[in-house]
Amino acid sequence: MVSTFRRYFTRHMNALRIAAWGMPAAPASGPVIVYSNHPAWWDAAVYIIAADRFLPSYESYAPIDAAMLKQYGVFGRIGAFGVDLESPRGAADFLRASAEILSSPDRALWITAQGHFSDVRERPLGLKAGVARLPELAPGCTIIPLAIEYGFWLERGAETFIAFGKPMRGEDLLSLARPARLDRLEGELATTLDRLSADVQSRDPARFRALLEGRAGVGGLYDGWRRVAAALRGRSFDPSHEGRPS
Repeated sequence: MVSTFRRYFTRHMNALRIAAWGMPAAPASGPVIVYSNHPAWWDAAVYIIAADRFLPSYESYAPIDAAMLKQYGVFGRIGAFGVDLESPRGAADFLRASAEILSSPDRALWITAQGHFSDVRERPLGLKAGVARLPELAPGCTIIPLAIEYGFWLERGAETFIAFGKPMRGEDLLSLARPARLDRLEGELATTLDRLSADVQSRDPARFRALLEGRAGVGGLYDGWRRVAAALRGRSFDPSHEGRPS
């Protein structure tokens, strides 16, 4: 199933890049909570690919809007569970399911903590209060912020950029009252987002490591002409935007 998402991703995106400084540190022990901003529908696919790449020994789960889960049932087969975070009952269901997931040390919970699609420049981030309660369910957990951003560089397809922030121990966060805990979680994610955005704005691929790359070029008649032009000049064809037929 993960390979299916990889193929789908590379058909529609130019690349998935992680900031060189944003590689996640391996947790020492206990369950893991990864919480992120929520800029686009593609976040679910990013979770699946990142979980397989960086937490392969963990069983990964993620809450998803109940209505969306009905529409995209495939996510339910790979660890997604439906919740309604706009109602008190939905929030209670989320905490109940999270407690069950985090009861095992080899599980990871991935959360779009804003709860709705939001621009990466939105401040404050407005994280849902429930994310601050998760350390109470598993004090031995490791909590890691994940920044996600999308943009266009030189190619036809969009670029996906990610970076993991500073990991935190659940037991350390429990020393804070819930409002202060939520502020700490929001602050760490905002810091990671700001640093990632600076790298994205630089348009410097050397600041990133490519985890996945799609097909470069425009395709169709345009790339066909470029390929023929390169062949007539005895040169190899580079389909990227910066590639030249002569």
